[in-house]
Amino acid sequence: MAVPKKKTSHARKGKRRAHWHLTAPTINKCTQCGAPCRPHRVCRKCGYYGEREVLVIAS
Repeated sequence: MAVPKKKTSHARKGKRRAHWHLTAPTINKCTQCGAPCRPHRVCRKCGYYGEREVLVIAS
């Protein structure tokens, strides 16, 4: 079984984890109403997904 010979330092561990950060979600504009919405999801303002109406939103 492989066992590390030396303790991994905080700096080495931090360098390895340098790219573990979170990224902000991408926001696009809805093609129907122009409201901000996530890509590949139904717009919560108008209920459209691309060109199709998927949800009926009661006003």
